[in-house]
Amino acid sequence: MLSITPELAIDERDLVFEFVRASGPGGQNVNKVSSAVQLRFDAGRPGALPEPVRRRLARLAGSRMTREGVLVLDARRFRSQERNRQDALDRLTALLRAAAEPPKRRIKTRPGRAAKQRRLDSKRHRGRAKQNRGVVREGE
Repeated sequence: MLSITPELAIDERDLVFEFVRASGPGGQNVNKVSSAVQLRFDAGRPGALPEPVRRRLARLAGSRMTREGVLVLDARRFRSQERNRQDALDRLTALLRAAAEPPKRRIKTRPGRAAKQRRLDSKRHRGRAKQNRGVVREGE
């Protein structure tokens, strides 16, 4: 089990690792060793995650999540397969922790008198600056 928060853990059997060849530095090693890691986690599977967490994860993941609800993370920062695998797990954990945290409720506030005055003063100042940009006539 991969512990995300005290209340949330995911089964490591739900994680699929695929090792592919990475581009970038590494000399001939790049052509021989599949060191890049593609981590897939099916968040859309029933029971994988609570519904509110899954929705927040989909919003945070953006294009890294497929329409079917599969989260795909690419890790190719390091030259070793093991370090890339750990990097992918760390990024998954960070993403799930962010999704597990419920957003804070916004408290509606109104601008204070001083803030309104500053806004109006800046509008007046800007208006005067624009007014002074008029056409220059001869004799002025």
